[in-house]
Amino acid sequence: MGLNIRPVTGKADRKAFVDLPWTLYANDPHWVPPLKAEVHGLIDPKQNPWFEHATAALFLAERDGKVVGRISAQVDRLVIEMPAEQGGGPGTGHWGMLEAADGEVATGLIGHAETWLRGQGMTRAQGPFSLSVWDEPGLLIMGHDHPPTVMMGHHLPAYEAWVEAAGYKGVKDLYTYQLDIAREMPVVQRIVASGERNSRIVIRKVDKSRFAQEAATILNILNDAWSDNWGFVPLTDSEIAYAGKKLKPIVFEDLIRIAELDGEPVAFMITLPDLNEMTGDLDGRLFPFGWAKLLWRLRKLRVRTMRVPLMGVVRRLQASRMASQLAFMLIDTIRRASVANYGATRGEIGWILEDNAGMRSIAEATDSFINKTYRIYEKAL
Repeated sequence: MGLNIRPVTGKADRKAFVDLPWTLYANDPHWVPPLKAEVHGLIDPKQNPWFEHATAALFLAERDGKVVGRISAQVDRLVIEMPAEQGGGPGTGHWGMLEAADGEVATGLIGHAETWLRGQGMTRAQGPFSLSVWDEPGLLIMGHDHPPTVMMGHHLPAYEAWVEAAGYKGVKDLYTYQLDIAREMPVVQRIVASGERNSRIVIRKVDKSRFAQEAATILNILNDAWSDNWGFVPLTDSEIAYAGKKLKPIVFEDLIRIAELDGEPVAFMITLPDLNEMTGDLDGRLFPFGWAKLLWRLRKLRVRTMRVPLMGVVRRLQASRMASQLAFMLIDTIRRASVANYGATRGEIGWILEDNAGMRSIAEATDSFINKTYRIYEKAL
């Protein structure tokens, strides 16, 4: 019957779209099944406030009546409004959520996404973004030999060649850094000790009883701190509220810290226990018993790995020594809590843009090393 690519329509198609990786990654020991409810929420305009400023089309590939691939194509108004030097601008469309059984399927799906983007007036395509830079950006090109941490993607090694065969060139690499958090870091300790003697600086825990306000404080710092970064799309108020609601169950007050300078919040660091360690055996299902298991594990939390998905210092301080001092104080405070309170021994920082010299130097000062590389590709349409 050959290859047939068609739009996702209806509940059964959405289920097939979400379920496909369970077939493709059945023999990959490092793939961690995502929570299906989370993936359904991601692609549902009624749940995900990203759709307030973006539109997306989902496609399935079928061969001989069997689903063998999927892809999304999307246009985000905030990406189009982005300065061109930051990676977006007029005519910039995205694709993502690519999964394919073979190269023919991948080529067909990417071509189908490009056709849809041209129909929306786009003149260049970037990907993968699943669905935005705040979800799972980039294609894994290095680090397939160990599982991803929470909220990071994992892809089959063959995808790199298939995407490049479709005419795409890498435009930006994103790195994650791994470090041993069980040991102290002498260089960092000296900087931290100096900061602790400065009465103007306060490193405080978040207050979970005021979580909505704390989340807004953190993400407002983030929107300021990251505003000059490549690919940066500001989070809207509704996205901040949505992210806060999703993260609240895995928020531990001693793992998320805010730095105040003269009483003003100026920096933050979010650290999350690696949820993938706790959900890997749930096979993507929270019901009927998965939710109870997860709640129990969170109550008695012991994990090997902690991930730092986000940290930032307000722009006005970024060129100063104070910025690095605040960053190291946040890192070491949370490192100690991770080891003492949760038994963690491994940390992962990132993703970090390849050209973010400041963050890369902070990561490297902790004696960490790059353990995964994700690549964002681009092609003129």
